[in-house]
Amino acid sequence: MASDGGNSSLQLPCVFSPKSRQYLALCAQDGRLRIWNTDSKTLHQEYVPSAHLSATCNCITWGPCRTVKEGPQRKKRKSEAVQVEEKADLLAMGTAAGTVLIYSTAKGALHCTLDGGHSGGVNCVQWHPEDSLLYSGSDDTNIVEWDLQTGKMRSKWKADRAAVTSLCVSPDGKLLLSAGQIIKMWDLETKEVYRKFTGHSTAVTTLRFATTRPPDSNALYFLSGAAHDRLLSVWQVREDGKDKNSVVSFTLTDEPQHVDLVASNSKEEAVRLAVVCKDGQLHLFEHFLNGPCKKPFSPSCTVQMSDTKDSPAPVPLLAAALGADTSTLLLAYGKHLQPVMEKVEINTAERQVCLTRDVQTSLALSMETTVSKVKTPVVNTKSRVLVPGLPGHQAPVKASQGSEKRKKDTDAKEMSIAERLGEIDLSTVSTEKGALKGNASLQTDNFAVLLVQGLESNDANILNKVFQTRKDMVIKKTVARVPLAAVLPLVQELTKRLQGHPLTAVLMVRWLKAVLMHHTSYLASLPDLVTELGVLYHMIESRVKMFHKLTKLHGKLYLLMTQVATSDSSNSVTDVDHTAKLVYEEESSDEDEASGDEDLPEEDSDNWEEEEDGMKEDADEEDPDRTESKANGEEEMEHGNESEEE
Repeated sequence: MASDGGNSSLQLPCVFSPKSRQYLALCAQDGRLRIWNTDSKTLHQEYVPSAHLSATCNCITWGPCRTVKEGPQRKKRKSEAVQVEEKADLLAMGTAAGTVLIYSTAKGALHCTLDGGHSGGVNCVQWHPEDSLLYSGSDDTNIVEWDLQTGKMRSKWKADRAAVTSLCVSPDGKLLLSAGQIIKMWDLETKEVYRKFTGHSTAVTTLRFATTRPPDSNALYFLSGAAHDRLLSVWQVREDGKDKNSVVSFTLTDEPQHVDLVASNSKEEAVRLAVVCKDGQLHLFEHFLNGPCKKPFSPSCTVQMSDTKDSPAPVPLLAAALGADTSTLLLAYGKHLQPVMEKVEINTAERQVCLTRDVQTSLALSMETTVSKVKTPVVNTKSRVLVPGLPGHQAPVKASQGSEKRKKDTDAKEMSIAERLGEIDLSTVSTEKGALKGNASLQTDNFAVLLVQGLESNDANILNKVFQTRKDMVIKKTVARVPLAAVLPLVQELTKRLQGHPLTAVLMVRWLKAVLMHHTSYLASLPDLVTELGVLYHMIESRVKMFHKLTKLHGKLYLLMTQVATSDSSNSVTDVDHTAKLVYEEESSDEDEASGDEDLPEEDSDNWEEEEDGMKEDADEEDPDRTESKANGEEEMEHGNESEEE
C-alpha cells in the first residue's frame, strides 16, 4: 500500500492524493489551497481560507478514499454491474491559529472546521485508516483526537514537553507515533505510551510506518527524519523492549521534505522509498528490513532536474510518488504557485539521473488547457465601449483634493504623472497660515507618491522634480510618509546622486539626513546593511578627510586676505590730500579775526592741536620766563576785551 506524501511543518505543504494520485494539493506562500489535477495538469480547485494571511496553513493530509455521492443519478438496471469507485475527497489542513479545516473536493467547499482543541499552531494532522477519526499535534504540546461525524473533540492528552511536530497512525489503526524531539508510540485504546525512541537532536518532521506487520512479531519498522538532519533513521519495535537505537539509516543530501513509500508486507518484500530533499533532489531507496545494519545506505538512484538554457539552472522537485512499477514515478516540480506534474520512466540502474525540462513551455501548455470561468463578451467593430474615467463617459467622478486649480468645465478624468508634475509649483509660497498648511500636506502627499513612483520606474524626471525642493519641513514629511519597502531604494538613489556635482550633493545631504532621522531603526534591522551602505560610508569618509585639509587651507587664505586688506587700507589713509578746496574770507576787525582764528582749528582740530603742542614745547624749552609773561599778557588782553564790550 502506498501512503500519502509527507510534509514538514517548516516547509510549504505539498501532498499527492492516495491510491490513484489523481490530485496534488499545495498551499503556497499566499495561504491559498490549490488542488491540481495530475491527469489533465490543470488547476482543479482553489480555496481561500478566511484567515489565509494571518493563520497560514502549516500542514495538509489527504483522508482515506471513500465513496462520494455526486448529485442525483438515474436508477440503474439490474443488468448493469454496479461499480462503486472510491475517490480521494476530504483534505485536512492544520493552521497557525490552532484550528483544523476539513475541505471537501467533491463539494468544492469547506466541509467543517475543528476548533477549540489547541491553544497553539497545529503542526501535523493524521487520519485514522478506518474510523472517521483525526489526530492533530500542536505547539501547545498536546494531541487531540477529533470525531468527524460530530465535528467535536473526542479526547486530548499531553504528548511531550516540547511541541508536537509529527504524527503517524499505524496501518491497523491501533498505534500512534508522535514526535517532538523524542519519538513516542501510543496505544490508541488506552492513550498510554507503548515505547519511547531517542536519537534525534532536532525536531522530528517525518514519521512513516515501513511495514504492516503486528508489533509482537519483532517485524514492525518505522522511519523518521528530522530538521537539519541528512539521515533517515529506521527503528525496529522489538517485543523485548530493547529498541533504543535505530537499526538502519539512509543518507540524504539535505533534510527530507517529502517522503513517499511502498510498505513491506512480508520479510521477502523490500521497502521502496522516494525522498525529496530540501535542495530539490530526489533519492530512491530499496531495502529489505531484516534486522540492524551498521553502515548507512546510500540511494540506489538520485534524480535531478534542470532547465534547457545555455547555462542550465536546477529546477527544484516539490514532490514525488512511486508507481506500481519500480521505474515509474509521478513528479511535481517548479514553483508552488504553478507546479508542473509529469509521469516519467527512470532507468534505476543508473546512480545519477538528470532530467532536462523547459519549464516555461510546459507551463504555457498547461495554462492553455485550463478552463477559464471568466467569459469575454463578443464585441462588434461598430460598437463603442464606455469605460469610467475616459473621455466620452458622462458618469460623475469625485474630484480629489486640490482640484480647485483645475478647470471646472473639463471632464473628470484621471491625471497623468506629467500633469501632476506640472501642477506642483515649488516656488509659490502662500502667506496665509491655513492655505500654507493645506498646501504643505497636499504637497507632501504628492511628493511621497511621486517619489515611490519614481523609484519604482527609475524615472529621472520625476526624481529630479521631487529632489529639487529646499524646504526642510517638506523633505521631513515626505520621507516620513515613504513606505518601508522604498527606504533602501531611496538611500541607493541618494548615494548615486551624492557622487555627482557638489551643488546637487548639498540637497541630497538634506534628504539623507531626513532618512536617517526617520528610518534608522528599520535600516539597523537589515542583515546586509554593511554592504548596502558601504559605498555611502566610504564616500562620506573620503570627503570628510578632504574637509579637514580644506578647512586648514581656508584658514591660511583668510589670514592672507585680511593682511592684504589692512595694508591696502593703510596706504589709502597716507595719500589723503589736505589742501582746502574752497577758502572764504570775511572782512572784520582784528578781534573778530582773532576769534575767527580761534574757531578755524575746529575744521582740522587734530593737526592744529598737534602743531600748537609742538610749538608750546619748543617755546618752553627756549625760555620759560617768556611763557609766564605771555600768559600774563593774555590775561590782560582778556580784561581789556571785557571792558570794551561793556
